[in-house]
Amino acid sequence: MRLTDMSVKALKAPEKGVIYYTDEVLAGFGVRVSEGGTKSFVLTHGPRRQRETIGRFGVVSLQDARAEAKRRLAEYTLGKHQSRTVSWNVALEEYLAEVASKRKPRTHADYEYLLTRFFRYGTTKLSDIEPHDLRKNLDKIRSTPAVHQHAFVVLRAFLRWAHRKHYVDVNPMERMQAPHRYVPRERVLSDEELKRIWIAAGDSTFGNIVKLLILTGQRRGEICGLTGEMVGKDTITLPSSLTKNSRQHAIPLGRMARSIATRPSVREALLFPALGRTTLFKGFSPCKRRLDVRSGVSDWTLHDLRRTFATGLASIGVSLPVIERLLNHVSGSFSGIVGVYQRYDFMPEMRDAITRWEEHIQKLTRD
Repeated sequence: MRLTDMSVKALKAPEKGVIYYTDEVLAGFGVRVSEGGTKSFVLTHGPRRQRETIGRFGVVSLQDARAEAKRRLAEYTLGKHQSRTVSWNVALEEYLAEVASKRKPRTHADYEYLLTRFFRYGTTKLSDIEPHDLRKNLDKIRSTPAVHQHAFVVLRAFLRWAHRKHYVDVNPMERMQAPHRYVPRERVLSDEELKRIWIAAGDSTFGNIVKLLILTGQRRGEICGLTGEMVGKDTITLPSSLTKNSRQHAIPLGRMARSIATRPSVREALLFPALGRTTLFKGFSPCKRRLDVRSGVSDWTLHDLRRTFATGLASIGVSLPVIERLLNHVSGSFSGIVGVYQRYDFMPEMRDAITRWEEHIQKLTRD
């Protein structure tokens, strides 16, 4: 049919799905009408009959849409432009699958969380996403510097990948300035704060996670990634796929920590011996906010518990090499040539340290 302003206005919406009306004036140009009545100008071209959206009727005029279609067809015919029809969701799915095949599960989980949580562009073509769109989303998380910087790095990695894949001709982050480097926190909880957090944590799933972080000093992702096979009678053995430095890490399991890790509610939430995998706990932010209110302690993060653990051990006389072993640090006392030749596991010393730390926590929470 010959498309005119009047004929486009008169087009009826289908009862279900979408319907396309082609223009007699310009081959490949037409209008797509959805069941909701939305009308969009489209262009279909190339041997694979690739279809791309030019603009919505009412926002873009028929005259301007037809002119844009002519321009694009000329560019495609002359070989000056390669059409990109991959949507954000399609490209993201492909990228995350590649990350999953090459990186650690926790890295894949981090990338997936950041890219799906803060950048939701759905079926928008990757090539249609502008720098100001990305900046707008990044600015929303500027108040959390660590997350802001991490999201920027992950987003940049994804778009560089998309550029290498020829899904975009120009990387929209090419001239975007990175956030200021995050300054590591120095927050260490006092004994009184630790006591109030422990008591307020209770026996909920989140509360048990917090208590295990206090007692073991391990990272949040490591505790939430536990499976039944990692928990022994008196040790926790974290596989290399779960640790940050890609080294297997075995630590003593104290009496208090074991009583928490073996509770039915915790095993159901965290430990899946039959499946051999974990379902990530969801809802950290709201649970943490409620814990802050109940405990009366604010301005702290779950990772601050790891720093508090290390500082607390030092305060009760545990030596630095033992603390570093418990934290699975390969720098400091075990860097360089020492790390190559020193193979003693410090398990007796770590077990003594954990016992003394649990006694310290027990005394705090009993007083």
